[in-house]
Amino acid sequence: MASILVIGAFGTIGCPLVQELRKRKHEVFTADTKHGEEPSHFRCDISKYRQVEQLFDNGDFEYVYNLAAEFGRKNGEDYYEQLWETNAIGLKNVLKLQEKKKFRLIHFSSSEIYGELETKDGFLKEEASEKLPLKQNNDYAISKWVNELQIRNSMATKQTETLIVRLFNAYGPGEYFTPYRSVVTQFVYKALHNLPYEVYLDYYRVFMYIDDLIPTLCNIADRFKSGETYNIGGEEYVEVKKVSDMILNYLNKDDSLLKYLDVDVHNVVSKRPDITKAKRDLGHKPVTPLSVGIPITIEWHKKQMRKNTLL
Repeated sequence: MASILVIGAFGTIGCPLVQELRKRKHEVFTADTKHGEEPSHFRCDISKYRQVEQLFDNGDFEYVYNLAAEFGRKNGEDYYEQLWETNAIGLKNVLKLQEKKKFRLIHFSSSEIYGELETKDGFLKEEASEKLPLKQNNDYAISKWVNELQIRNSMATKQTETLIVRLFNAYGPGEYFTPYRSVVTQFVYKALHNLPYEVYLDYYRVFMYIDDLIPTLCNIADRFKSGETYNIGGEEYVEVKKVSDMILNYLNKDDSLLKYLDVDVHNVVSKRPDITKAKRDLGHKPVTPLSVGIPITIEWHKKQMRKNTLL
């Protein structure tokens, strides 16, 4: 059993991560920008050094999962000052405390760091970021790459211990809609509410159901290897349009409200990870196909709609 702090514990990934870590008998503390009712929860904005310092005065944690970040490409363009304060200054604050407290850090990066990188076999391997030039095309992607450089610097100069995970398109129940959330949530919410939305053609992705992600993340506490970076994603590689089609078909709706587009200036055409390392080292098992995960996600959103109607 380990003493673990999860920063960003109220998020889409943070909530089920905390639950699973506790099921595994770890002593779990949580932090987020919001207050919580549990005595093991602490309010903290990681962009404020005083609050981070105060957070780590509450215990000696063996592991810290850092999920705290401003998320998303468009969000990063519209609210760039908050993005940089949270993602760059915030991580720096955490690293400064790591240098003092010597906890092991699990940092959440993103598939976005690869930018427009293309490889001969079409798969993005972790080491490609070391060998090939990267060209990110939005502030969110740039900020997540800056995070990885900050971590490298801290490990090299202060001998800190950190493991990085790069997530690829996690989706599923628990992700509430905002205009800046992931593509599956965008499509599901707008289709349910008969709202128009845009679909870019010939854009390909892998999608990872959240129940396949959480066990992998929890395994890190038992299989931690400082300095390692892992792609964590699914294996079902599909055109984004197919995801939209599956949602509409499940809801018995047509695409009359959709607008099909050719180019997204802030995004890249295709992203397909090599997840061999995560399978080997972390026991990663992406087993839930879109045909199963999407209906479950839609039904969860329907449930939230019914709740809102009763309020």
